[in-house]
Amino acid sequence: MGIVTELFGRRRRARRKEKDLGTGLWRQAHDRYERGLDRYHQILEGVAENDIHNQLVAIGDQLAEQLPTVYDLCKAAHQRFPAEGMNIPGAARELHSCLTRAANHLATTAEAEAMVRLHHSEVPAVRRRADQVLACLQDAERALAEAQTTQHTD
Repeated sequence: MGIVTELFGRRRRARRKEKDLGTGLWRQAHDRYERGLDRYHQILEGVAENDIHNQLVAIGDQLAEQLPTVYDLCKAAHQRFPAEGMNIPGAARELHSCLTRAANHLATTAEAEAMVRLHHSEVPAVRRRADQVLACLQDAERALAEAQTTQHTD
């Protein structure tokens, strides 16, 4: 019974995502962030040193806490600027750019984490990259607010 429940739950989440984010641009922006977060946590599993592991967990938790924000940004963007394909609506260009940069920085955060795991780098390098992710998400929130203001005045 658990497998069936899980299957239906997964299907419901997928339908909700499609409804909220569409199937194109905004869904891709969300999914890229989510994949970067998954990668970060996969790499984290291989960190053996407790102190380093705990520091990286704290960073990973902070990045994971941003996933609902990314979802909300993409949902609001899809409502304001529906895009089922990959064409970026002009008024949403800055918002999309910020979301893309956040996902890219998350990928480089995971790379920095892998270097720490291999003893080729230190945790502050991961922290710096994670801070870039957070800054991009703040920029995305501002860009959405500006795009909404611009759209209402046009």
